[in-house]
Amino acid sequence: MFDPDAAASPGSGVFGLPSTREGSRVVLLACPYDATTSYRPGTADGPSAILRASHQVDLHDGRYGPIHEQGIWMDNESSAVERIRSLSVRASIRSRAIVERGGATAEDRADLDDIDATGTRVEEIVRGFASSALREGKVPGVIGGEHAVSLGAIRASAEGGEVGVLQVDAHMDFRESFEGFRWSHASVMYNAMTTTPGVAVIVQVGIRDFGASEAAFGQSLGERCRTHFDEDWKDRLASGERYLDLCRRAIEPLPGRVHVSFDIDGLDPCLCPHTGTPVPGGLSFHEAVTLLHAVRESGRRIVGFDLVEVAPGPDPAEPDWDANVGARLLYKMCGAAGA
Repeated sequence: MFDPDAAASPGSGVFGLPSTREGSRVVLLACPYDATTSYRPGTADGPSAILRASHQVDLHDGRYGPIHEQGIWMDNESSAVERIRSLSVRASIRSRAIVERGGATAEDRADLDDIDATGTRVEEIVRGFASSALREGKVPGVIGGEHAVSLGAIRASAEGGEVGVLQVDAHMDFRESFEGFRWSHASVMYNAMTTTPGVAVIVQVGIRDFGASEAAFGQSLGERCRTHFDEDWKDRLASGERYLDLCRRAIEPLPGRVHVSFDIDGLDPCLCPHTGTPVPGGLSFHEAVTLLHAVRESGRRIVGFDLVEVAPGPDPAEPDWDANVGARLLYKMCGAAGA
């Protein structure tokens, strides 16, 4: 008999659960891919760190109750996961020198082609997993890894009909390419909006670090893009507006089906100090879960989600704060997406 109040058993699944894929409502894919991170690598270790930290999460949630009872299962060791891990190692070897010198040159064409082909393969694996889960009536979640892995998950969510993307992020990720990489972590939402017709609208929250070309691209999307800048929300809160009202107005353009793409750097970096591209400002943990709950209470359905850019700290002897926050945010996402 499973005791949700007992300590997690060694070797147990995510959150210490004995769940199976077949018996779970939410199915998660570990995606340990980190090839184009442009400031600090390490997100490939995020899924395994979150899995370990999840064993410390108490399972009765104050808002959603026993989230675990819907069944949550994580694929962290299948051949697909090992393939992603292998692809990440291969691509990282080719990309590091390019990243360290600030971008590609003409001599890097062969390496760029290989890295782009690797990104395409990762997208296919992720999309295949998420599409299969959706056909089975489950909610797929992808655990990165760098933000580039979200593209396959978003495309899968769009296969079932019109979908809106709720992106929580410090960055717009609207670069056509970055440092020469077409499938860059900084290009994921550009790729989603230009290659996935089923994405009706993207709502961006927490944005505070972006380039002029990204702002221009967002404007070119017209009503398909609603960007909410962190600085503007902070000013509104300081002027007396309620945070919950900001959330409710922000999600109004979203259709009934929603994919949540959550880059951990959308949070205040004190909650994720080792993420690849930390930026001052951002959401508190409570603000993040309030935004997720606003989607659920609006009657919209979260059909898929991803949580990316969690990177564990460098000292294995220290408590892993990034993974601790990531695991608890993941549990809240499972609750908001639950039946």
